[in-house]
Amino acid sequence: MRQAPRLRQDAETLAGPLPPLLAAAEHLASSVMAGEHGRRRVGQGDQFWQYRPSHAGDEARSIDWRRSARSDDGLFVREKEWQAAQSVMIWLDTGQSMEFSSDKALPTKADRARVLSLAMAVLLIRGGERVGLTNAGLPPRSGQVQLMRLTASLAESAEAAEYIAPELRGVPARSRAVFVSDFLGDIGPVKAALTRAADRGVDGALVQVLDPQEEAFPFDGRTIFESVGGTLAHETLKAGDLRDRYLQRLAARKDELQSLCRATGWQFHCHHTDASASAALLWLYGALERVH
Repeated sequence: MRQAPRLRQDAETLAGPLPPLLAAAEHLASSVMAGEHGRRRVGQGDQFWQYRPSHAGDEARSIDWRRSARSDDGLFVREKEWQAAQSVMIWLDTGQSMEFSSDKALPTKADRARVLSLAMAVLLIRGGERVGLTNAGLPPRSGQVQLMRLTASLAESAEAAEYIAPELRGVPARSRAVFVSDFLGDIGPVKAALTRAADRGVDGALVQVLDPQEEAFPFDGRTIFESVGGTLAHETLKAGDLRDRYLQRLAARKDELQSLCRATGWQFHCHHTDASASAALLWLYGALERVH
């Protein structure tokens, strides 16, 4: 059996990122004077909406045992319309590319994305809404316990891959979703995810998080470009000659994302890590009001 001091040390190491992350998110959320954010309407809570497969974390009392007994496909949850309407699912890019920061004084893209996502969850849960995380298959729920679950999941380390595809796991039909990423990888999976979301009546907001260096491309002469994960590398003797082409491709990527959002009814915003996190949170808060 593991000795108590070692067990305590492991537990403290695991829980270490949680208090700072949650404190930063709550501080950011407090800077946005949101007010009441529910979308409650009389009678909605009594209207049946749909059956959905049960996910990890669903309480036993939410299972419709009669419906589940009629199927060999597992357990089903009976959802009411207000639960879908007030559900917001977050997908956060956990790829290696998000771990980049051009300056020690700036947060990494991942750190800013985590704080921004969790601060949004704080605002929503305070307003009585249900928030979930697609990365961890965490179904939308409300309350302080759910906020701690979200904090623990968001504090986990990055994945090994450079870029991660968006997930729609556990997203209820007719709900809302938020995708937070640098969106510098293959755009194909992003198109596929937003198309599937639109087909299911899911509205949402897409937030692109970039480091200011990725916007300015301040390189010249001999330069070695290497990905954060170390899987991609490119050396050039004339980095300045690449600037125009790079900036054109970045602008084209933003145009693609904006066009995709317009076509699917989503909202798009590009945020830089040297800019105000409060401004980005305020935009995101307003965007979720506009899309649903």
